[in-house]
Amino acid sequence: MKIVVVGGTGLIGSKLVAKLGEHGHEAVPAAPNTGVNTLTGEGLAEVLAGASVVIDVSNSPSFEDAAVLEFFETSTRNLLAAEAAAGVGHHVAVSVVGTERLPENGYFRAKIAQEKLIEKSSIPFSLVHSTQFFEFVRGIADEATDGTTVRIAPVLFQPIAGDEVAQAVGRVAVGSPLNGRVEIAGPEQYRMDEFFRDALAGWGDPRQVVTDPHARYFGSELSEGTLVPDAGATLGKIRYRDWPGRNAAGK
Repeated sequence: MKIVVVGGTGLIGSKLVAKLGEHGHEAVPAAPNTGVNTLTGEGLAEVLAGASVVIDVSNSPSFEDAAVLEFFETSTRNLLAAEAAAGVGHHVAVSVVGTERLPENGYFRAKIAQEKLIEKSSIPFSLVHSTQFFEFVRGIADEATDGTTVRIAPVLFQPIAGDEVAQAVGRVAVGSPLNGRVEIAGPEQYRMDEFFRDALAGWGDPRQVVTDPHARYFGSELSEGTLVPDAGATLGKIRYRDWPGRNAAGK
C-alpha cells in the first residue's frame, strides 16, 4: 500500500515512514525538503499519484496566532483537494488532546479549524489526538521559564513517547477510516508541576519549578483535565522514567 506521510521528515513523520516500511508498505515522505509544499501545492499531484492513504503530521513553522491558522487552513485545503483528485481513500491527521477545551489558544484554535476542514471533506478520515510527546518536555519547560524558575500549573499531565505515537498512527492508517477520532496517551498520569520538578532534577537542571495555578501553557491557563484524554484512550506502554531519551531530553 502506498502511504504518503506529509511532514514525513520530522520527528513523528520519520518514525512513521520507517515503521510503515518495516511492515511492507510503500511509505513516501512528503515535505518541503523532498519537493512537496502543501502551502503552495508544489509537488502534491506527483507524490499523491497511486496513494491509498495520506497521513498528515506536518506542523506550522510559526506558532503566532494568525500564521499558524493560515498554515493549517491553507495546507489542509490544498492537501484535501489534491487527495480528491488523486482518489486517495483515507486521510489521517494527528492533532492534540484537549483542543476543544482550550479554544482561546491560537494553536489549538488552528488545529480545530484543520479538523473541521477534514470532517467536511469528501474523503474518509481518521483523527488521532495525542497528548504531549516525551521529546517536547524540554521545550515545555523552556517556554514556562521565567528567569531561574519554571512556572507550572498543578494539573494532570500524561505525555507519550514519540515511538508509540508513530505506532498508533500507523495502525490507524492501515485500518478502515474511523470518520471520527481516537485519543492516545502515555501509560501514567502525573501532576504537571511534580513531573517537571522530577524531570529537571533528573537532568541536573538548576532551575526551580514553582507551582502556580495560574501559570500559562503557551499563553493559556489550564484547568485540571485540559491536557489528558477521556476514558477509553489508547495508552502506550513506555513510562517516562524508562524512556531511553529521558536524560538526553534535558540537554
